[in-house]
Amino acid sequence: MRKGQEYKRPTELGAAVLRRWMVALTTAVAALLSTPVQAQDDLEYLMDVGGSIGMVGYLGDFNGSLTKCLQPMGTLQARYKFTPRMAAMFNLGYGKLKGKSTDTSTFYPDYQEEAYEFNRNLVDASLHYEFNFLPYGTGADYRGAKRITPYTTIGLGLTYAWGGEAKKALTMNIPVGFGVKYKAADRINVGLEWTMRFSMSDELDGVKDPYRIESKGLFKNTDCYQMLQLSVSYDIWAKCKICNNNDD
Repeated sequence: MRKGQEYKRPTELGAAVLRRWMVALTTAVAALLSTPVQAQDDLEYLMDVGGSIGMVGYLGDFNGSLTKCLQPMGTLQARYKFTPRMAAMFNLGYGKLKGKSTDTSTFYPDYQEEAYEFNRNLVDASLHYEFNFLPYGTGADYRGAKRITPYTTIGLGLTYAWGGEAKKALTMNIPVGFGVKYKAADRINVGLEWTMRFSMSDELDGVKDPYRIESKGLFKNTDCYQMLQLSVSYDIWAKCKICNNNDD
């Protein structure tokens, strides 16, 4: 031992070395565990596909209430994400339209002695533009992204209604609505959406102008329907990391 050098017992030297090894080992394990998780979370996906279930409600000559004439409806959907705030969504749904003249107190000249009732099949195909009020994502795939955000939507679609003795109806519709979406997991999305479909036909219920009053205009005296849907979708088509880095 050199002069002036502090003497350390073997047990003290062993404890110091052990502490250093423990710190190094802990750091290495933490790095190994964090690296693959970060690599997964950094992925940004361009599309999601899924479906929804909910209700559809007829609104027209024989019903003016949002809480009446509700029927089950299911949809398939695919969404393309332009940015964390903007997306385009294609929706294809099937449901039922039901109603009857006795649901309202309105006077119908043709249905005073015998009430009118309809039960029609409905197919809705539409393309929507969605705007998220907050950037949507896990927070790791895009800086500042939030797992939950409200959004608004508008689009253009087709409506096909048939069933019963009335003639079939094929018309365009304009969907307008709002909703909220939640990132339940890295690639799982859950959403709740309400939309109103404004059709350009007065024959979704099988009857044209039951008031016998002539009307003009694009949406004058036309039928429409509302949809309330709970959806689940899965992210696909990962965007390359180089692209993500360029976006940052």
